[in-house]
Amino acid sequence: MPDYTVRLFFGTFARLTQVCITAMILLMKKLLSIFHSIARWLRPGLRIKRWFALVLFGITLLGLGFAVILIDLYRTDSTNETLLTILYYLSLRFLPRLLRAIIFGGIGIWLVVYGILQLNRSLLNPFIRPGHDLVDTLTDFQRRKRGPRIVAIGGGHGLATLLRGLKTETSNLTAVVTVADDGGSSGRLRESFGILPPGDIRNCLAALSNDEDRLTQLFQYRFSGAKELEGHSFGNLFITALADITGSFETAVVESGRVLSVNGQVLPSTLNDVKLVASMQLPFSSNEVRIEGESKIPTISGRVRRVWLEPDDAPAFPPVIKELLSADIIVVGPGSLYTSILPNLLVHDLLASIHASRAIKIYVCNIATQSGETDSFTCYDHIRALQDHVGEDLFDVILCNDNYSGTLSSDSRFVIADEKILEDPRTYTANLTEESHPWRHDSRKLTQIIMDIFYERTGPLS
Repeated sequence: MPDYTVRLFFGTFARLTQVCITAMILLMKKLLSIFHSIARWLRPGLRIKRWFALVLFGITLLGLGFAVILIDLYRTDSTNETLLTILYYLSLRFLPRLLRAIIFGGIGIWLVVYGILQLNRSLLNPFIRPGHDLVDTLTDFQRRKRGPRIVAIGGGHGLATLLRGLKTETSNLTAVVTVADDGGSSGRLRESFGILPPGDIRNCLAALSNDEDRLTQLFQYRFSGAKELEGHSFGNLFITALADITGSFETAVVESGRVLSVNGQVLPSTLNDVKLVASMQLPFSSNEVRIEGESKIPTISGRVRRVWLEPDDAPAFPPVIKELLSADIIVVGPGSLYTSILPNLLVHDLLASIHASRAIKIYVCNIATQSGETDSFTCYDHIRALQDHVGEDLFDVILCNDNYSGTLSSDSRFVIADEKILEDPRTYTANLTEESHPWRHDSRKLTQIIMDIFYERTGPLS
């Protein structure tokens, strides 16, 4: 019996010890988790430590004021034994002074930090996307806020692809798009309402949206069935309606950006109603014909010899000039050479601003040729066509794709980085293709190589 009692005692003691140790481990993990959570808020760059310090300083002053009142009460009413007893235990007078300071200070700091965290969480939760951590969201916001100032010039789906990648690196992002589009929904709205074509602007706004989900899908939705709405996109109609309400196309674009919560801004290259005109050489002939209208150029069999704007003296949109002159990086392309890129560069003020800018100027060559525009073109042919229109030495970097694996459509082929372009010291080559669609740029790959080139030349921004 005594042996059984001893075994029972030691068995119970061992289980209690195990429970206590487990409880202590769980408590330590919880404390470490809390400290880790607090430490994340003290990361460099979040710009909140100064406000924590200010709040703590203010609370310290409040605590000193409260302590002065208690000391005065203690001294003036020292005959009240009940009050003295309460104050004795509340102030932990039975403990050493240093230990009391540590206990009160630690509890105070923890309550302040915990309260601020919960307050911030309550205030910011409506603006945080589901599944995204508050600290990570704030860290990413501050990182992109300090990102380089980038101006991307072009149009169509190529520019939208570029913007989807660049918006993850910086919020100082401006897209400049052509207003020479006269086909499809944009052309019909341009003709009916006398506004600038909203199509390329709509695509860029959707690409820059912080949440390319339902609202962006709605913005890109294209009507079908009804004769009056056939082919129109909701976004084009939305921008047109806003332009009519506000009386200003540029204001309509800004308001549309606010609706979509875009990460950056989209600007038209000019506010003038311009028309793109091309001189084309017909097949098996030395004759050239004049083609008017951006949408008609790719439909004519022949080779584009030259394009220009009418009128050719359209001034650039002033905010575009401002952004170009203050940019760290200017990216031209990808996009249709003659109908998306050159219509921007043919705005004389805009081109002069690019030349005057101290930014790194990067040209992104297309991955695949475009039927009716750049049939059989190599990378060098793209550069030569640009130089024929806007002069030499516009770009500091020529970025070409060197991955030619995958299947393209029958009327398209890969744009090869030929020997002539590889001899140019400005040329960079990399695998830029999207695996599932080898005729498109992969936005992440393209963004990574652009940022690598920038930081290689300038070093990380402070």
